[in-house]
Amino acid sequence: MIPANNDVNKKIAHWLLICCALVFAMVILGGVTRLTGSGLSMTDWRPVTGILPPLNTEEWRESFEMYQATPEFQKINSQMDIQDYKGIYWLEYLHRLLGRIIGIVFIVPFLVFVGKGYIRRDQWLKYVAMFILGGMQGVLGWYMVKSGLVDNPHVSQYRLTAHLLGAFLIYAYMLWVALSLLYPSDNGQRHKSYSRTIALTGLVILTVVSGGFVAGLQAGKIYNTFPMMGKYWIPPDLIALDPLWRNIFENLATVQFNHRILGLTTFFLICVYWFNMQKQDLPRRAKKGINALLHTSILQVVLGISTLLLVVPISLAAAHQAVAMLLFTVALFNCHTLSRCVEPINPVG
Repeated sequence: MIPANNDVNKKIAHWLLICCALVFAMVILGGVTRLTGSGLSMTDWRPVTGILPPLNTEEWRESFEMYQATPEFQKINSQMDIQDYKGIYWLEYLHRLLGRIIGIVFIVPFLVFVGKGYIRRDQWLKYVAMFILGGMQGVLGWYMVKSGLVDNPHVSQYRLTAHLLGAFLIYAYMLWVALSLLYPSDNGQRHKSYSRTIALTGLVILTVVSGGFVAGLQAGKIYNTFPMMGKYWIPPDLIALDPLWRNIFENLATVQFNHRILGLTTFFLICVYWFNMQKQDLPRRAKKGINALLHTSILQVVLGISTLLLVVPISLAAAHQAVAMLLFTVALFNCHTLSRCVEPINPVG
């Protein structure tokens, strides 16, 4: 016997929220892996057979020899011994292992829910799409790593940003479906502020993308002053590259400048948005979400400036990336809430 529809929806939603939490953790772990210089420690990609790490001295020696053949070892880490290598290996291994765990946590409950009839046939496609996107994200991750296994021992900032954006989009897709199961639309109406909330969320994502380029180019390690960039409000090397468009994606000064402008603009518009929304007649859940958006944005600005001034310490930089995802979560939550104009009959939480 299939449980009542509301109970089924809650079970599916809670499963998706667990998957979201794991993706959130994956983004944080990926950031730490990048910040510690661990991302190029595994020089091959074996999605199935690579689940086990080196288990004995001989396997560790073989893995280290493969790493010694890479440009990163030869140009940056030539002084590294096998014990040092193990230190960077484990972070990248855990990052890949968590990706496999997410796949299992997703596919096994999905098959169980399908078998029990909890997920209707006409709903299968959206969940299959999630799984395919997750697999593509794994491929994109390896494509990113490969870019750093050539003469230049740094991953492509384009591929890194695409990998980061992919994680955010998969997370958003699962979170939206989960929220739709927990808070089904009562009347199909949207709040009049829904469009501006969507636009603000888009600006958050654009700022995240610009942060991806900062991370990929390590552009946070120059101009470590605020609010000015050194002695300048606008750095003199802002358009040093030719053609002009390359500056947006490849010029460290321009990439950092753009991230500053986008971050501060996003913060300013969130403050304006919060002030304007205080005048609106909103359900309690929406008010909480809008207040959380303001508070999270304040924290994010403080973390961003601190990370810059202290020249990108790992702890602060990782926290800055984590709070970026938290800010996006809150923004997306507000979009979902305002897409359903009234409170649910039986709100969860």
